[in-house]
Parts: sequence; structure tokens; C-alpha cells
Amino acid sequence: MSVLRSLVLFVLAALAEIGGAWLVWQGWREQRGLWWIAAGVVALGCYGFVATFQPDANFGRILAAYGGVFVAGSLGWAMVVDGFRPDRWDLAGAALCLLGVAVIMYAPRGGGLEGQ
Repeated sequence: MSVLRSLVLFVLAALAEIGGAWLVWQGWREQRGLWWIAAGVVALGCYGFVATFQPDANFGRILAAYGGVFVAGSLGWAMVVDGFRPDRWDLAGAALCLLGVAVIMYAPRGGGLEGQ
């Protein structure tokens, strides 16, 4: 259950961060206005809180692992929202990032220095 909760939180964090950044982009670069920017700032603020609900107590580990989710999520967002079509190297890179997430967050940890 802890892994499932963690994965859901990573997805929520990605939606908040990527969506917030996209809203700011739309408001500023696409000149949609201050309301879009404000909504983006709120979403980015929500992203800042989501990580605090992760079951792991190590901020550095969570943020490092989230980086991989962000990479894959950004490509997914671009595909769905902006019609971007990633090439095989984009997909391979995203897969490597997600593998990194799995190793960083969910590898079994034992005692000793290697487990810390």
C-alpha cells in the first residue's frame, strides 16, 4: 500500500507542477492573462506540499526520484495537451528515468552504509 500511495503522490505532484508551469506559460507566453498565471502559481504551490505526504522521510531521496517522474510526466503532458510526438530516444530516456525512480524509491534497504 505504501508503494501505491507513493506512486499516486508522484502523479499528483507531476500534475500540479507541470500543469502549474503550463498555466504560467500560457498566461505569459501565449498572453492569456493574469488569471492563467495566478492559477499556475496556485498549482505550483500545491506541488510544494504534495511531497510532504510521501511515506519516505528523506526529502533528498523523494525529490531525486520525483525528477524522473517529472521527465516522463512532461513528455506525457506534451503529448496529451500540446500534440507533441516523442521519438524513440525521448521514450527511452523517460523509461530510464522511471527505472531510476524505482531504484531510488523502492529498492530494498538493509542495514549498514549501503542501506542508508
